[in-house]
Amino acid sequence: MLLRIHPENPQPQRIQTVVECLLGGGVIIYPTDTVYGLGCDIFQQKAVERIAAIKSLNPKKAQLSFVCHDLSDLSIYTKSIPTPLYRMLKQYLPGPYTFVLPASKQVPKILKSKKDTIGLRVPDHNITHALLEQLRHPILSASLPGEIAEELTDPEMIYEKFKSQVDLVIDGGMGGIIPSTVVDCTQDEPIVLRQGLGSWNG
Repeated sequence: MLLRIHPENPQPQRIQTVVECLLGGGVIIYPTDTVYGLGCDIFQQKAVERIAAIKSLNPKKAQLSFVCHDLSDLSIYTKSIPTPLYRMLKQYLPGPYTFVLPASKQVPKILKSKKDTIGLRVPDHNITHALLEQLRHPILSASLPGEIAEELTDPEMIYEKFKSQVDLVIDGGMGGIIPSTVVDCTQDEPIVLRQGLGSWNG
């Protein structure tokens, strides 16, 4: 199913359709403030396994991240955040960044990496924001398989390519081509693991 949602003013009824799909164990492709990504409810294990299969990855080894509604949501899924780190996160979020942080006990076991860390995002995107507001917990997020190319910015082309593997593709307009900047915050000093759309001077 290809569902058009207005990128500036998401229609509540259509957002509800996507949320029902997620709660029912569905896998979606949705827009963020960077690129289109694969998403599912973090508590639907079969959906998590489906995303891992689409990416040909073991869930524990995959680079999967949680897309959170805001910083207080984010703080549930990581261990206590020291004040300086919280200030830094507040400075950069919402925005095109993924922060790697120690995972809390709230993170489902299937999603914890061997290092017991999790990538956390708070995108600056109206559709994503509206989904998270109604869902009331994070969406598991992963990049689409393959190289990020022009065809992965066009929702109609994305739909044609992945319609047999996912339940719903949101058409929220053209997507970007540059992924989020990934910053590891598990050491004393933050380390940029991938330079993406977000500029970094931390």
